Amino acid sequence: MTEENNEYSKISQSQLDALVQLHNRYLEGRLGGRRAVLKRADLSGLTIRRACLRSAEFSGCNMRDMDLMGTDFKEATLYSCDLSNSNLLDTNFVRADLRGSRIENANLEGADMANADMREGNLSTDGSYVPPKPVNFRGAKMVGVRLSGVMAGKADFTDALLTGADISDADMRGAVLDGADLTDVEVAGIQLGGASLKYAILSGVQMSDIRDSSIDLEGALTDETAGMSILQSGRTLDDMIEEHTLWLGSAGAKGSQLDVGMMDLRALRSLSNQKLTAIKAPRTRFIGMDLSNIEIQSSILDRADFRNTNLENADMRGSSIKFAIFNHANMCGANFSPLVLTGKSDSDGAKRFAPCNMEGAKFRYADLRGAIFKGVNLKGADFTNADLEGADLRGADITNAVFEGATLDNAIMDDMIGEDTADHGPAFSLSALKKEEA
Repeated sequence: MTEENNEYSKISQSQLDALVQLHNRYLEGRLGGRRAVLKRADLSGLTIRRACLRSAEFSGCNMRDMDLMGTDFKEATLYSCDLSNSNLLDTNFVRADLRGSRIENANLEGADMANADMREGNLSTDGSYVPPKPVNFRGAKMVGVRLSGVMAGKADFTDALLTGADISDADMRGAVLDGADLTDVEVAGIQLGGASLKYAILSGVQMSDIRDSSIDLEGALTDETAGMSILQSGRTLDDMIEEHTLWLGSAGAKGSQLDVGMMDLRALRSLSNQKLTAIKAPRTRFIGMDLSNIEIQSSILDRADFRNTNLENADMRGSSIKFAIFNHANMCGANFSPLVLTGKSDSDGAKRFAPCNMEGAKFRYADLRGAIFKGVNLKGADFTNADLEGADLRGADITNAVFEGATLDNAIMDDMIGEDTADHGPAFSLSALKKEEA
């Protein structure tokens, strides 16, 4: 493969299949075998499932959107490669060289990365000095990953899902784990000096193993800081809902409004299909719960934490959800449109609506396909790498909202407010998309 003007050399699926076959012959010591070596090659979108690529060398390659499920990269070199958005389920990266690589928003569940080298690195194309880049695992799904003994100094795990992972004896000094889900992670012997774990989820983690004055734990959610569990409230959820239903039916004359503000509801696991109109739940923890088909209209949910929740087809019309966190949530078909106020109209007879306020909300890496944001206040909202395919954004106020890396295929975006102030990032232009649709 030759390089022209430092561009990537495009590799076809048939060429990749042939390369894997030759590499297998090389590993087996058979005649005609050849070690797989690729530099600055474009393999994006290709598939090599459950292949054996031990000791292969991929340097500076574009490996985005690949399906590499179950592939064995033990002791392989993937120096400064981009594996973002790839399927790396159950892959083997034991003792692999991943320095300077980018693995953002990839699925690494069940992968084995023990003793891998994840330090800074970068690849020069013309012999000149280039500053090293940290490994990028931002938003990656790394549930149950084995990271024991890895060298990952300064690596970026922002918003990564690391639930149940083993990072014991790892060197992660200076690493960034802001917003990462580290629930039930094994951390014995880990080195985290100078690391940042702002707003990370550390439930079930042995905090005595990571206490260090140089670690930034601002806003981190631990067993000590999670707030009162609903199981400690002295009342059953059924009793609370019954009182709330009575309160709604009597216009406040009987019963009592459901108020779970600042509580930790995770122990309930599911509120699927519940009817919880007009509840108070500011700063409430819903992390990881099943809230599919929930009816939670006209409620106060400001700064609530919905990270990694299932909100598929949830009805949250007319609610105040300012500065709430929905990172990694499944919100397919969720409805955040204005709520029609029954029996209320203006002097001219027009119906009155209660709009949904989601100012400053975070939707990073969320699945928002088909969600309805019609007329919603989304000022300053963060949709980084979110999937908004087919979403309805008509009339939404996106002033200063962030859409870097977001997917907006077939989204409806007529009459949006503040489009000229939104941060579209390098991935797309909202105005350009509109022109293409026209």
